[in-house]
This record gives sequence, structure tokens and C-alpha cells, in this order.
Amino acid sequence: MFDEKINLSRRGFVKTVGGVAGAAAAHGLALASAADGRQAESNGRRGNQRLSLERLQQYESLGYGMFISFDVAAFSDFNFLDILGKDLPDEKRQVPATVYAPDRLNVDQWISVARDAGMKYAVLTAKRYPGFCLWPSKHTDYTVANSGNKTDVVETFVEACAKRGVLPGLYYNPLDIHHRFGRSPKDDWKCTTSEYQTFLTAQITELLTSYGPIAEMWFDNPFVLNKGYRTCLYEHVSRLQPNAVIMMSSSGRGAEFERHLDRYWPSDLIAMEQRKPIKSKHRKWRMIEGSEYYMPGEVCDSMMPSWWWRKDEKPRPDQEVLAQFQACREAGMNFLLDAPPDNHGLIPQTTVDALMRLRRSAGI
Repeated sequence: MFDEKINLSRRGFVKTVGGVAGAAAAHGLALASAADGRQAESNGRRGNQRLSLERLQQYESLGYGMFISFDVAAFSDFNFLDILGKDLPDEKRQVPATVYAPDRLNVDQWISVARDAGMKYAVLTAKRYPGFCLWPSKHTDYTVANSGNKTDVVETFVEACAKRGVLPGLYYNPLDIHHRFGRSPKDDWKCTTSEYQTFLTAQITELLTSYGPIAEMWFDNPFVLNKGYRTCLYEHVSRLQPNAVIMMSSSGRGAEFERHLDRYWPSDLIAMEQRKPIKSKHRKWRMIEGSEYYMPGEVCDSMMPSWWWRKDEKPRPDQEVLAQFQACREAGMNFLLDAPPDNHGLIPQTTVDALMRLRRSAGI
């Protein structure tokens, strides 16, 4: 299956590119054009980064976005974190694709909520570490195509973003407990086999050639890949989507990013997550491997106690989320807030209400 020629179909590209480009123009972004990362800033300072200072500062001007965590985990009480690295049989490590069965799936509602909450961009979890794909990938059967609802969520998401004037981003987690390709369960954290890398490259190619321009491409847990392949992956994404910002998540290590280059480099952004303290302004200029880079920051956290929707969970206290929003903005970092859809495929009204209260309180 994975030796076949990668399908570079432009399915859906023409359909969505106009709308996404329109949304980009509304936010001052030129998503369809490549950027020269070594242009001079007005004060003469230059950076060695791939993207221009203008493009990165346009990304920073977005300020506030929605993270959308949605897959099989919203339909099961199965705690995937509990089984990482444990030598358990597959029936205790994985849930079937048919478990995913939203009966009122409404992706347009998600993006309408994002827009109404004052968010300028959204990042969808195309694949998290359970391995389930929200698009009908040709490289695995663990996708929406074999689930209880066959909607191509990635396609619908990008179309909804274009319709609502919100910029689309995609999240992909290389950590994968379903697609092992010769790895034992104890090697969950080592996704370095050539078979897995071929699979990952094929899936990223699908995502970035089938749905139009993408504003952000986020790889979580990139340290499960070796630096050589990670560099090839970064360059591959750069060729397919030359104006997308690419993030290799640093999971809260923003202050000491340079000490962990073997785990998170290369990247266009520096990430923090889950209520990490922000004690000072984000340091955007970084000296990395002998060159200076301009690197914006993004903080990601959930409106809920969990990343995925969980029955009976309520949104975090208003003042707690407001304080986090304000700290991010004061530090000069974007704030990406998770609003997980429920097992019907809707963002619950309690979450919607909390987001609207945040908009009013923050004066967005």
C-alpha cells in the first residue's frame, strides 16, 4: 500500500483556494505566495528564518485562534495516555474506527463560533496520537471513510474557514499508537522506521495538496522523529505550502528552546501549552546554530479541563482563562484555545457561552 505513487491530486483545491485566499487577504496575509525569509526589516535587522519578518508579524497580528480537538477519543472513555509505551494487546490499545459516529456533525458551527468569539484562525487535529484520521486517507483504513460518519472533516473545515473568514491550520501528531510499522508497543515514542516515515510523508502530502492553502502546520511531539527526518519533513512542508508557518511543538519549553534543538528544530514558531507561566515578554529573536532567527510564540490550552470533550466536564473558570489570554497578549504570544466538539459533533452551548463571555471580558 505504501509503495504506491503518492497521489498529488488537487481535489478540492480550486474549490477552496479562492475562499481561503479571501480570508487571508482580510487579515493581511498572502497565503498563496512564497516569502523570502531574509528580507531586511525597516531598522536593518535581518533574520535567517525561512519566512519573511513581514509574514511572521502578520501571523502574530492574528493573536487569537481556536484549537479543535476531535477524533475517536471523544466517543470513548478510553484513556490513551494510560497505554502509551505499555505492551498490551491491540484490543486494549486501540478503538475501532466505527466508534467515531457523530450524529449531528456541524463543522460550520465550529468555525462560526470561532469567528463570533473573535478568533482569527483555527487549527484542526487532522490526526492525533490515537492514529485516527479526520480525512479519507488513501494510506490507512483508520479514517472517517470506515467510521460511523464518513464526512471528510478536513475538507469541510477548510471550506467553513473560507466561508467565515477564518484562516485554517492543521495539526498532525507523529506519535501514533495505531500505525506501528514494525514497532513494538513499548516503542510508541520511537517513530523512526523507514516504513513509518514513508507513511507520514504520504499523509502530509495528501493534507497539503488536496485542500488549498493552510496558514499553520503543527507537528506535536516531533521528538519521536529523528532530527534528520524532521528536517526533511520541514523542507517538504515548505515546498508544498511555502507561506504556511510550521511549528514543531516545544510543549512549554519556550524559555529554553535553544537547549532542546535535538527535539524541536527546525521550526518557525515556539510553543507553550497548558497553563505554563508567562513571566515576561516572549523573546522573539533567537540565536540558533550560529544564526539569528525571528520566532513568534504560540500558547495552546483548552477551554475545558481535558483536550477532548468529556461528559460532565465544564469549562474552566472565566477569570482563569481571561488571565491566561491577557498574559499571552501582554507577552506578545498568540493564544490558541481548544473548544472540543462533543460526541454529537457540536461545540456544546456551555463552551460557546464561555467563549462569548471571554470575548466581552477581554474586549476583543
